[in-house]
Amino acid sequence: MATEQMAMTDGKSAADTGTADTVTADTGTEPGGTARHPEPVPFGPGSILWEEIGLYASAIAGNSAFILQTMHPAIGTVVDRLSSFRTDPLGRAARSFASVQTWVYGGPAAIEEGRRLREMHKPLSAVDEDGTRHHALSAEPWAWVHLTGFYAAVTAARYFAPAPMTPAEERQVYEEFLNLGRILRVPERMFPETVADFWVYFDDMVDGTLVPHKVAREVLDRMDRVPPGVPAAARPLLAPLSMTGGRLARFIAVGTLPPGAREKLGLSWSGADERRLRAVGAVIGRGTRRLPERLRYMPIAYHARQAARAQERLERALAERPL
Repeated sequence: MATEQMAMTDGKSAADTGTADTVTADTGTEPGGTARHPEPVPFGPGSILWEEIGLYASAIAGNSAFILQTMHPAIGTVVDRLSSFRTDPLGRAARSFASVQTWVYGGPAAIEEGRRLREMHKPLSAVDEDGTRHHALSAEPWAWVHLTGFYAAVTAARYFAPAPMTPAEERQVYEEFLNLGRILRVPERMFPETVADFWVYFDDMVDGTLVPHKVAREVLDRMDRVPPGVPAAARPLLAPLSMTGGRLARFIAVGTLPPGAREKLGLSWSGADERRLRAVGAVIGRGTRRLPERLRYMPIAYHARQAARAQERLERALAERPL
């Protein structure tokens, strides 16, 4: 589930290189200046995202979420022009995952991280090949980046968890994603009201808005290559590992895309592929459950969980102290 948002850029300034300015950035306020968002609430123990989003295994569905994001014309253009995904893919991924972890495990820092991301993206825009300017904070793409995370969460549970989400769990996770969207200051009007409404929205976006953007194709093509920045002496040693791991990552990414997105990208997927993906998912899921917590969870998540338990012990000791 750690796929919630791969930020459209990672802080690089937008170069003003285009012409037609057809989309305006959404400020997150009503015309009179009144905020549309209910106040977001930091996450803590007891939420499903607290249990799941920090798992290393939950990052497995992240590539398909990023591909879905970059198939949106605005997001694909901004990533193409301004992101460091070509020159520093590992650093970009590390920064994105650290940000995602902060939203769920950062407590009050989560709210500040949401503000930081909006401020970072405010000046960013890019122009596509047709001369249309796209803004990073336009309401529809900003919401799409966030809401692909719910799709990824449900899909990750279907393949890599002991069991798919129940309808009640889906509803709870969706409510938690709405709160997460408020942390990111996604305009409230962009949230589908219910889980059923979400799937109507999602199918409509896949069918009517997404395109086979060159960035989405490039992300898939680069998966089995040694990342840039690796010293030349180490590249021959890492090439076999990159090829093997990258092919597996690409296989999982393709398999966890919705059929409509695969069709637009010209990607084939057979019944045998689906059976192999389910077998791979079962192995990953079983292996994850057997690992100690320190190895199951990313660092921010692990330390937050440790701190929460320590706080609970302190509160219990205070409650039981002699008076």
